[in-house]
Amino acid sequence: MSPAVGAPPAGGLAQVSSDPFTNPTSQHRTQVEPDSFSYGQRVVSAFQSGRFFAGGASDIGWATSMGQGGAWKQGFLPGTTKFVGGPYAAVTDPSVAYDAAHHVWLISSLALSDQNGGVAVLVSRSPNGLQWSAPVIVAAAGSGADLDKNWTVCDNTRSSPFFGHCYTEFDDFGHADRIKMSTSTDGGRTWGTPLEPAIGDQGLFGQLGIGGQPVVQPNGTVIVPIDTLVETEIRSFRSTNGGASWSSTVSVAPISHHTVAGGLRTGPLPSAEVDGAGRVYVVWQDCRFRAGCGSNDIVFSTTEDGIHWSPVSRVPIDPIDNAADHFIPGLAVDPATSGSQARLALTYYYYPSAACTAATCQLDVGLIQSLDGGANWSAPTQLAGPMSLSWLPNTSLGLMVGDYISTSFVAGDPQPFFAVAKPPSGGLLDEAIYTTAGPASRAAQPLRPAQRAPGAPRPSAPGNPSAVGVAAR
Repeated sequence: MSPAVGAPPAGGLAQVSSDPFTNPTSQHRTQVEPDSFSYGQRVVSAFQSGRFFAGGASDIGWATSMGQGGAWKQGFLPGTTKFVGGPYAAVTDPSVAYDAAHHVWLISSLALSDQNGGVAVLVSRSPNGLQWSAPVIVAAAGSGADLDKNWTVCDNTRSSPFFGHCYTEFDDFGHADRIKMSTSTDGGRTWGTPLEPAIGDQGLFGQLGIGGQPVVQPNGTVIVPIDTLVETEIRSFRSTNGGASWSSTVSVAPISHHTVAGGLRTGPLPSAEVDGAGRVYVVWQDCRFRAGCGSNDIVFSTTEDGIHWSPVSRVPIDPIDNAADHFIPGLAVDPATSGSQARLALTYYYYPSAACTAATCQLDVGLIQSLDGGANWSAPTQLAGPMSLSWLPNTSLGLMVGDYISTSFVAGDPQPFFAVAKPPSGGLLDEAIYTTAGPASRAAQPLRPAQRAPGAPRPSAPGNPSAVGVAAR
């Protein structure tokens, strides 16, 4: 039985960019792994363009629009790779932030060497999301270091004691994924010495992780949900002093992960957001509610303080006995809403049937929403698909649409960003970044209550072997 879905978004889809590069070392025409951020009426998305098999891309593309469904301006960051006048072999892992105190947009990225090592975390700056500076180095790899999986956020609450602080999280794969945090107080022009979480009850292991997504509460507290280095648990840590120091990590929940079929690159990395009152939401793919761990749901947990987390709940995209597999979630929370009226939007990829092969898997994109802080959810909407896995670029960790995707609220309506692949032509792939051309929301009332995990959590299922002990680029 296929998932019950609502009508597609009004206006269909809009392609916001395409891969213009022609260097023979990359796979073209390919764009993957979008992130986005909105502030006021403006939304900026960033993504890899011209994907390499070994890791990274020819450059980071960007697409900027004023308002839902507005005209898109596109371009590519200057000064990153040798293909755009920069010094690096490749670049990867884009994330987008806005610093309201200094009126500047930021795109964070990871520069790679010819040997595919993470040599520097970068930030490109823009006053308007349209003209971008040459990158600033947030952190450079020292002896034996190999940097990975960066993410940037800024404190945009004017009443916060740390208004205008921006925070970049990354890890050092060369030293067992040691977690690092760097802080800027001048709009991303300069960055402080990277700091690590404090030693806690897990000792050194608690300082190791990958895929952290920092969020900032209105009071200035920074909370960072993150995977452990072997992706068997979601943990979190925080700073209450503007990044001067960071707490030890605490457990959010163990991960039970079903390995997605067909050789698709995907793992249980978190996607995190915060509502207008400071409640933090984190979602990830997880099979704990499924008999025999046969497929993944998208699940979530929330916190008010970054220390005490709610029991894990299942987003009820389809019935519990449905055969569908859900993965690569991108969560948005409308910052103008909070508490029992918090509005959530979740974009995700899925297979209608988890029991498929590389030749038979059908890859789709879905969207589901909640109007009451995740207590109830609307019927899902299919945004794109089906896509064949043979249409996707290949990487050392599997066929790729992205390790993450993104959703942002613009003027009260969700704006999702995701990679869509079409059949190859002329010997080239055809994968680009899309969004909805009109409002993605639907007037349907919430119908399905979120489902709480019964009793104690099940033991974690083995994660995707390709994601363990390998830098995720």
